[in-house]
Amino acid sequence: MSKDRHVFIIGGGVIGLCSAYYALQQGHRVTIWEREPEKGDNCSLGNAGMVVPSHFIPLAAPGMIAKGLRWMFNPQSPFYVKPRLSPALMRWGWLFYRHANSAHVDACKQLLLDLNLRSRELFAEIAKESDFDFQQRGLLMLCRTQKGLDEEAEVAEMAHSLGSRAEVLDAAATAKMDPDITMNVAGSVWFPDDCHLNPNAFTAVMRERVRAAGGEILFGQSLDRIEHSQGKVHAIHSKGQRFAVDQLLIAGGSWSAEILRELGTSLPLQAGKGYSLTLTQPKQLPKLCSIFAEAKVAITPMNGSLRFAGTMEVGDLSLKINPQRVKGIVRSVQPYFPAFSEEDFAEITPWAGLRPVSPDGMPYLGRAPRHENVLIATGHAMMGLSLAPITGKIVADLLTENQPGFAMERLAVDRF
Repeated sequence: MSKDRHVFIIGGGVIGLCSAYYALQQGHRVTIWEREPEKGDNCSLGNAGMVVPSHFIPLAAPGMIAKGLRWMFNPQSPFYVKPRLSPALMRWGWLFYRHANSAHVDACKQLLLDLNLRSRELFAEIAKESDFDFQQRGLLMLCRTQKGLDEEAEVAEMAHSLGSRAEVLDAAATAKMDPDITMNVAGSVWFPDDCHLNPNAFTAVMRERVRAAGGEILFGQSLDRIEHSQGKVHAIHSKGQRFAVDQLLIAGGSWSAEILRELGTSLPLQAGKGYSLTLTQPKQLPKLCSIFAEAKVAITPMNGSLRFAGTMEVGDLSLKINPQRVKGIVRSVQPYFPAFSEEDFAEITPWAGLRPVSPDGMPYLGRAPRHENVLIATGHAMMGLSLAPITGKIVADLLTENQPGFAMERLAVDRF
């Protein structure tokens, strides 16, 4: 495709940036439209910074309905659906219920693993020439109880069946893996293919690369109108300006469903709020990233700091902090890392971000059903950062009408 074809990307997070990067490599002209100011925040910045081939089980999995119902009555639980009168939420919930089964996991696990492994390779390629603290040391799934360890051992067995690496460790072997942190655990599962990085630094690197390749990034925009007719989008109107487009990519995260409604497309998508707290001078600093298996809290060392991230609070598009959810993260730390106390977090301002969550736990990636020149890339839930490079590569392939090399029907925008 020649360079006079213009790709307009709504969304300047890691999905939009990686899509722009690979589209520019394939000869497209690219403009990124971002609602936040340049120094603003989005879900790409304050997350746990993990690249997770270990996460091959989609959010809609067996047992999630029962766990969700139990957790509904605990204001500090790791998963919560905010009740509200919303047809969109009710439809999303029904679809989630229909997909929370082993058949769905079996149909998706190889694809999720393959996507994450390929994305890991692309991260490594980008890291050869850029510094964003990319650490290829693996991840420890830390288990406080034998029951938790037994459950994670089943995931390890599933990983082995897919040809992926995982090792079940007892408490002593876990301590040897990361001796710089005191742990109180029954054991762990080590996933050696997982990695971690600084998401803020990665976002900055990708902005630089997009600009260096000739891409344009517009910050602080307001979407006034999408001009479309006869199955095509012709222009984006923002702040009195008209931007003509040849191809449009909607990578607006949790706001993607609202944008698509302007085009007459109803996308089952909910915002899943997550929180993080970052200690800049932690008492102890592990070398490996980890996850508290029972508490569902992720822990990542980042350039001397230590970030704790967790919760999936399905609700509206509000970024209002729920103190009880934050307290749940803080209270989970000492049982696993006894050197820390709740007082260590007393002066830390919590960060909140909205993850776009599809009802089956799989991303939306492909052409829009009603408009031939519109692509959609959203719905990655907790794997937005992890899958960003491979998502961008697939977007670039679709723009150039190349075959991505993956089973795209599981990611189809109109699969529901």
